[in-house]
Amino acid sequence: MKTIQGSAIVIGLALGAFSVQAETSFETAQVLESRPIYQIVEISVPQEQCWEEEIAIDRYPGRYPSRTPVLLSTVIGGAIGNALGHGRSNRQIGAVVGAVLGHSIGRDIMQRRTQPVSRQYETVQRCETVYQQTQEERLVGYRVTYLFNGEEFSVRTKSDPGAEIRLRVSVQPVL
Repeated sequence: MKTIQGSAIVIGLALGAFSVQAETSFETAQVLESRPIYQIVEISVPQEQCWEEEIAIDRYPGRYPSRTPVLLSTVIGGAIGNALGHGRSNRQIGAVVGAVLGHSIGRDIMQRRTQPVSRQYETVQRCETVYQQTQEERLVGYRVTYLFNGEEFSVRTKSDPGAEIRLRVSVQPVL
């Protein structure tokens, strides 16, 4: 009895597996309407914008001015302040004050030397990339209405199928 039940189960599973499979065939259907579908998209287009700009170019007498005048004027100012002071504490104070004044004079001399001798103007072109925003209507597909077995169906496609549309038809039994 077990062998009959086991065989029946195997036969039942085989029939069940066979009935799950679907038959597929291809048919054509008449297209009733094919309507394009448009969508508005925003596009960012890079553009180069250029303009002319006038810039100043300063000409200097020397690129690396010597610090000797500042050092020399500091030493001379300190020596003069030391010589003019009367007494030990006055000499020290005079030397410090003379050095500070000498340094200031030397720095003023250096600044005059490092000021531009001439200033020239030159026109240069400057450019930058700017993005122009535009909206564009683009075709994104078609809404296709077709007739199959006396019924109307509708589907969205990427391209216009023309007068007929190809269909894949699957037939499956309902158990």
